[in-house]
Amino acid sequence: MSETLLDVQGLTCPLPVLKANKALRSLPPGARLVVLASDPASVKDFKAYATETGHALVSFSEEKGLYRFTLRKREDKPAAEA
Repeated sequence: MSETLLDVQGLTCPLPVLKANKALRSLPPGARLVVLASDPASVKDFKAYATETGHALVSFSEEKGLYRFTLRKREDKPAAEA
């Protein structure tokens, strides 16, 4: 599956997570979103976001103040389970 890149460098909490949430809504289940952020608070924010929403935080890295998060959009539940 392809990856979508979202560059939110320069934005501070809570904007990186809000923009990622908006981007994920337009992606199909299982799609990956790669987020580039510069706000150190985004580390805590994205971990909490993944836990709360059910989207998977597949990977996280930091290099010279650039934070890279890869999120996988959760699979939609079948109608019988909803």
